Amino acid sequence: MSPPLFEPRRRLWLLRTPSTSYAVRIDEDDTVRHVHWGAALTLEQAGELAERTPAAGSSFDAVGGAEELAVEGGARFGPPSLQVRFADGTRAVEWRYAGHDADDGYLSIHLDDRHYPLRLTLHYRVHEDSDVIERWTTVENRDERLPITLRRCDSAAWTLPGRGGYRVSHLVGGWNSEFRLRRAEVATAETVFTSRRGLTSHHANPWLAFDDGTAGEEHGEVWSTALAWSGSWRITLHRDPAGRTTWTGGHGHEGLTWSLAPGETLRTPVFAGLFTAGGFGAASRAWHAYVARHVLPHPGEPRPVLYNSWEATGFDVDEAGQTALAAQAARIGVELFVVDDGWFGGRVGDHAGLGDWTPNPDRFPHGLRSLSAEVHRLGMRFGLWVEPEMVNPDSDLYRAHPDWVMHMANRERTELRHQLVLNLARPDTAAWAHAWLDRLVAEHDIDYLKWDANRPFTEAGWPGHDDPDRLWIEHTRAVYRIMDRLRADHPGLRIEACAGGGGRADLGILARTDQIWTSDNTDPVDRIAIQHGFSQLFPAQVMGAWVTDSPNVATARQTPLRFRFHVAMAGALGVGGDLATWTEDELKEATELIATYKRIRPAVQHGTAYRLTGEGTLTAVGFAHEDRFVVLAWCPSRPYGHQPAPLRLTALDPGATYRDPDTGATYSGAVLLRSGLPLSLPEGDHASALVQLIRIED
Repeated sequence: MSPPLFEPRRRLWLLRTPSTSYAVRIDEDDTVRHVHWGAALTLEQAGELAERTPAAGSSFDAVGGAEELAVEGGARFGPPSLQVRFADGTRAVEWRYAGHDADDGYLSIHLDDRHYPLRLTLHYRVHEDSDVIERWTTVENRDERLPITLRRCDSAAWTLPGRGGYRVSHLVGGWNSEFRLRRAEVATAETVFTSRRGLTSHHANPWLAFDDGTAGEEHGEVWSTALAWSGSWRITLHRDPAGRTTWTGGHGHEGLTWSLAPGETLRTPVFAGLFTAGGFGAASRAWHAYVARHVLPHPGEPRPVLYNSWEATGFDVDEAGQTALAAQAARIGVELFVVDDGWFGGRVGDHAGLGDWTPNPDRFPHGLRSLSAEVHRLGMRFGLWVEPEMVNPDSDLYRAHPDWVMHMANRERTELRHQLVLNLARPDTAAWAHAWLDRLVAEHDIDYLKWDANRPFTEAGWPGHDDPDRLWIEHTRAVYRIMDRLRADHPGLRIEACAGGGGRADLGILARTDQIWTSDNTDPVDRIAIQHGFSQLFPAQVMGAWVTDSPNVATARQTPLRFRFHVAMAGALGVGGDLATWTEDELKEATELIATYKRIRPAVQHGTAYRLTGEGTLTAVGFAHEDRFVVLAWCPSRPYGHQPAPLRLTALDPGATYRDPDTGATYSGAVLLRSGLPLSLPEGDHASALVQLIRIED
């Protein structure tokens, strides 16, 4: 990747991605100002834009062009990205440019406070195969004696071009209803998106997208950002009365302070962004490609078809029952068998045993090694559910170390799900967690961990620590370090991120896990909307999707097995039903559908995804991979006797011919693009179809 271009007279930098440009400049008072983010420009063209950027606003708001990272001080009245308090009480910051470094797609701009020993560095990085721009900040206390208090330290601030108005796309939800896509006009106000829960959360996600209100799935300008952080976070969107639209974001939430010790440097998580002129679909595909090329540890690996025992057994887990389920799972083509909660300590319900991570001797008299060996003998990998960050008060661990949990002096310890949260920011607690996980994986030949975190932080204190709010940062960093060490020491280990479903889904956790448990809600009708929102940022290969029993345990909705499979086959397929109760016909159908999934898996997990919309409730996803285009289509409801119109496809060659290997039918690419693909849907509600199209030589 070529280094950023620099024009010294204007103190102007231009970063270039394959199809976009990003430009910043330093103005007369050494503030770094935003110039451009969008279509590709030359350095000369960026310089022309820089000359247009106002040096000052009105006499009431004299801040000039938008800042790359706004601070307190001077006539600044918007949301600050950096707030500090020096030892003498001063809070305002005044910058002096201290140089820059630029090399191979990387730019860092150094700023020193004019009086106090504080250095801020703005970091930018681009890749030759992606339009994503990675940004983060480091702040260094260069004082040898006194600390500096950080009241806010964001990773980056972003600025949109001037438009008459903007629309924001974001994800909302709750447990069992995650990743619901919402679009709304950007208000002339400050709008805060946040999690104060210590986790990314079910309720919001640190991903946003913006357009001028006219963009669609395959057309229009879209700007999008995602924060790579798995703890609490905050993004503040601001559209001022003059029409300028900016947003700033990073880890932590309001009300926290962190002490920066003498000589200490704090690095923020990456806050990445991208621009596309190809609509929301192109934005998603750019994110998917970035995740595969620059985030995931093993993007080229096929995600195995897994079986998870939770909905079949709940806490009623024992060696005989799991062995029987494993035999059934292997019979239908499962490749990874995962034992869920209830295998350890005194864990016969959610009220006790969490924290005592040794196999329950009554349920597993031979430990887990014999079950692990049997699963491996059946040709499957062996996985285990764990929840390393939590503890039941009714546990040997808590009785021995009640001080290891997050708590505050003279305050009750709030229990949720009969659990408390361990403070992994403590080195001793983190060392204990890593030790038992390392031992568990090594001693039981564990191939896969489902890492869960089932409750938010409360009373997140650290009595006796001189900087207790650092817990909000250091706990998440400790989770990262433990995962990183486990993967380094056990190269074959794969990890699934889970937090009561989709409560920890972000680019930070994906840098050290292989897939995400999308939601505890496995109802296929609900999952269509959940998976649609999830796909705005995340690729199909990381989206855990199970086929479970009917009626569904969460919604009581009854749906055909084929429909349940077709919805789940749009991600990393799993099975979670009670196989012991499935009929021979159901087991046979499941075996056939799993075999079909394995044939289309390269397209689903490593192809390019296109969200498709048909008539009525018909929606679909198409996956383009090499000479194949795979369509999974779902129609949850429709009027009696009504067959939806053919589904218009995209990303095909209009001059090519395509063949359906299952029916032998052939179609011209032009007809599929303009008039659509006719679908043979079963009668009634909860209808679905899977169509493979193979490009053939004329």
